[in-house]
Parts: sequence; structure tokens; C-alpha cells
Amino acid sequence: MSKAVRASKYRHVFGTEHKKEMCYDNIKLSGSAFDSNFIKVNPKYIAVAWASAGGGSFAVIPMAKTGRLAPDFPLFNGHSQPVNDLDFNPFNDNIIASSAEDCLVLVWQIPEDIKTTQTTPAAKLSGHQKKSGIVLWHPTASNVLASTSADQTVKIWDVETSQCKFDIGDHGDQVQSITWNYDGSMCATTCKDKMGRLIDPRSQAVVATTEVHYGAKGSRITWLGSKERIFTNGFSKTSEREFKLWDPRNLSEPLATNSIDNAAGMLMPFYDEDTGVMYLAGKGDGSIKYYEMIDEAPYHYFLSEYKSPTPQKGVALMPKRGCDVKKCEIGRFYKLAGSGSTMVVPIEMAVPRKGDQFQSDIFPDTRAYEPSMTAAEWFSGKNAVPKMASMKPGEGSASAAASPVAMTMTSPTAALEAENAALKARIAELEAELAALKA
Repeated sequence: MSKAVRASKYRHVFGTEHKKEMCYDNIKLSGSAFDSNFIKVNPKYIAVAWASAGGGSFAVIPMAKTGRLAPDFPLFNGHSQPVNDLDFNPFNDNIIASSAEDCLVLVWQIPEDIKTTQTTPAAKLSGHQKKSGIVLWHPTASNVLASTSADQTVKIWDVETSQCKFDIGDHGDQVQSITWNYDGSMCATTCKDKMGRLIDPRSQAVVATTEVHYGAKGSRITWLGSKERIFTNGFSKTSEREFKLWDPRNLSEPLATNSIDNAAGMLMPFYDEDTGVMYLAGKGDGSIKYYEMIDEAPYHYFLSEYKSPTPQKGVALMPKRGCDVKKCEIGRFYKLAGSGSTMVVPIEMAVPRKGDQFQSDIFPDTRAYEPSMTAAEWFSGKNAVPKMASMKPGEGSASAAASPVAMTMTSPTAALEAENAALKARIAELEAELAALKA
């Protein structure tokens, strides 16, 4: 841990847990052995992988529905085996993807008023040969989704047509984490074989590899927004928790290595690209450590630590557009806590400031609630940086009230029929040209 003392507006960020009546109780957390966070949030909903006797389920809880959930709370039940991971669409709060041990990835349209259990997904993405792991939406293109699997592949899906467009193998074991870069032109993974891989998804090629952490336990990887730095966390040979920073242009040696502690649980990384703060939440303990990431050596500074006596099984970070700027809230975590019946506990992370005026220095423009391009444009080779919007109330389109991107579904059969019709039309044109030449 860096011992340097450095002035920072985020050094005194403090966390406050919500009172019990403002939490979400009676959560039946999934018993899946997959190493995921099991929870995701957006400004409208909390999604949690659920333990159910009838297969694989998850719950979508409206933010306003605090307190104890009913025993018959409606679920999303489309998998035949436990759900492993969830991810909300960044451009439509009512769309969520789920993965499970049944090898499937499903995409769901969330009704505005969830009254009954949902069993019919909007899209079914099949192709993985073993249990599907992580699901992660593209950061700038609409309806593009990445998924990982125990079959040692990463698949990139066009959700609008339910087709797998790109299939990246070349992994020596099960993929443990995946991250997109700032504009979504590249992605990176860590794997059970201890290797990190830099991937050009549209060429379906692994362009660079390196051994990231030497410990036997798992690892995670995060691209640090526009900084052109890659952050990995895992375990050393002596089982210490650690993180490393890498330059994606040269993975031969890490830019920095930092030993953290000897706790046994995986660290769950959450990077706030607006502030440059990396949060590390420990699985199985109640701590959230935070560091400021900078562009020059030593590349990171320890800021502070939030501590709770209640250990966390999983943690999710609210998108910045869901934070309360009037409270100077720069982040809000939702942690799964408790044994048996689990509770979701919100934790507000705030910068101590007087007054209720908008603090532009701690709330720079953030990612807008709209994509920069379509799925077709990205698959054809286009790149685009994220659209940005002001966090100041009444300005920009960072608010969830902005119009969400639509998800128009086209079945794979319809797509093939359209392609076949176009080919037949082209054949007819060529035959007509040939007939004219013979005449």
C-alpha cells in the first residue's frame, strides 16, 4: 500500500449505510458456486441471482420497494439451472441479460409493473458448450453483448438478431473476468490459467498475453476508462491480495504492483472513471478500500477505507447518473449481507461539502444515457467514444428520464430469410446481365 500522503478532494469520502427500513430484506440468494457478484443495479432496479427449486431464477426489485419482500415475490425464471451473472443494459434500464449453468444467455424486457413471474425472455442466445459465466454489455454500441463460458471462449452477440457474431477462443482455461476499453474497440480477460489477454474482438484475435497474478485463486480485470491503463487484482504466490497496473501497449511488465492484505476473499473492483477512484470491495469481509488512479508514477494513491462489521457476499455500484448530487454522493454501493435470508444494504459514498449547490469539480460530465452507435455500425468496424452529459440537475441527458434505446428483436430465421432473399435478387441481376451479354 502506498504510504504517500497526497492532497485529494476524495481523501475524506465517507460511507453511510442505510437504516434497516430503507434496505431490501428476505432475499433468497442463489447458491451458485460461480465467482460473480450476484447483484447488479441501475437507477430503477436491483437485480439479484435467486435460489429457486425450479431451476435458475433472478429477482428484479424496484428501487422504491424497500423493506421485506413477500415470500411469493415474482421472479424471472427462464433458466433450467442456477443463474451465474446479470448485467443491465446501459442504455435501457428495462433490459437485462442473464447467464446460467445451463449454457444459455437470456435477454429480458422488464415490465414497468412486475406482478407475475416472467418466463419468456426477449432473446435466447445459445452457443456456449458449457456453463455460461459473465455477461457484459458493450459500453458505446446498442444491443451488443459479450459473454464468457467454462468452454474457454468469449462470444460477442448481436442481441437484435440473437446471433453470435464473434467467437474468441485461445483461452487456456475458464475465463474469470472481462472488461471493455473506453470506446469498446478492444476487450481484455483474465483466466483460470493465470493469464491476462488483450483481445481485438472483431478480428477474433488475442493480440497480447501476460501472466497477471501468480496465486492459485481467481483474478479480476478492469480497463481504467480513457486512461489507457489496465487494472488487475488477484493473489500473490503467498496468497496476499494484490493489484497491478498495466500499459496495454506493453504487457511485458506491470507499471505498478501493490500488496493489500492477507484476507482470503476475492476483491471486487469498481472503477469510477469520472473521478479516477478505484473501489475494492472484499468478498467475505465488510471493507471497501479506495484508491486514486493517476497518470504518472506511482500511478495510484491510497485514499481511505470504509469498514463494516457485516461481511458482504456480493456488491454492485450504482451508475453515476443514479447518484444524488445534492448530497455530494459520488458513489452508491448495494451489498448482499447476512446469512440464510440475505439483505441488500445501500451504502452512500459522499464527499463532505457545505451547501447544496452543484459541485462541478466532483461531478464532471458522465456517460450519457444513450449509445454512440448502433450494433450494425460497431460490427461493421466503426468506433465511437461515449456520449457525455452534465450531472447538473436539469441539464444534459445523464438522467434515466432520457429516452432509452429501443431493442428491436429480429429472429435468426428472419435474418437468414432476408439474407437469402438478397442473394436471390443478386443472382437474378447477374443472370440478366449474362443473358444480355449473350444476346
